[in-house]
Amino acid sequence: MKSVLRNRLAEKMAGEITLSDSPGEALKKWRMNFNIPPGLLAERLEVSPSVISDYEGGRRKSPGTAVVGKIVETILSIDEDSGGKFMKKYANILYSDFDDDVIYDMHDYDTPIQLDKFCESIGCTLINGDLDHQIYGYTIVNSLNAIIQLSSSEFNKIYGWSTERALIFTNVSTGKSPMIAIRVTPFKPRCVILQGITPEKINPLVPELAKKDRITLLCTENGIDEIIKILRDEPW
Repeated sequence: MKSVLRNRLAEKMAGEITLSDSPGEALKKWRMNFNIPPGLLAERLEVSPSVISDYEGGRRKSPGTAVVGKIVETILSIDEDSGGKFMKKYANILYSDFDDDVIYDMHDYDTPIQLDKFCESIGCTLINGDLDHQIYGYTIVNSLNAIIQLSSSEFNKIYGWSTERALIFTNVSTGKSPMIAIRVTPFKPRCVILQGITPEKINPLVPELAKKDRITLLCTENGIDEIIKILRDEPW
């Protein structure tokens, strides 16, 4: 008998893919969320890799609910075969209950957002890394409260439904603490934005930590309320 968690997660995934304006992009997001190569997914589905590529690239008619259901079940089965690492991660997210003084705002996108446009909208300065990426969401985190209040497993909840996201840490002094916290946890974000700090105040160790984990690092002097308003008002 399938667990309640598995059923809830399958419903979440299938619903998002089916109802998305870009089902192929949503399918690609979930495949990447579970770190599954397209060739492996195709093999388990007993289809050509080009079928997966065409679905994700929008070159093939959007799959119906039955096909989406089969794809979702296959993704979950592949994860279960390797110990259910990602299902366990999403269990924490499904049953999470963040305090308002830890997470100020959190959002996941149905379709990817260009990182450069996202960062430009909130006045970011690039410290190191590449802006030629896409993200699927963002989380605005009170850096001090998160480090003090969250265990390592709870800290992973800030990634929402995808690690391909921007983590915006607020009220940082040098940026060292949040980067060390990320360093010792298994999941890494695509991008870290340090809020309320100028480039010259960033600890020299911070860019080095970001490079080791291949994280694009930026900072912004915009206020927290301003950032939240801008991101919520964007038509993405």
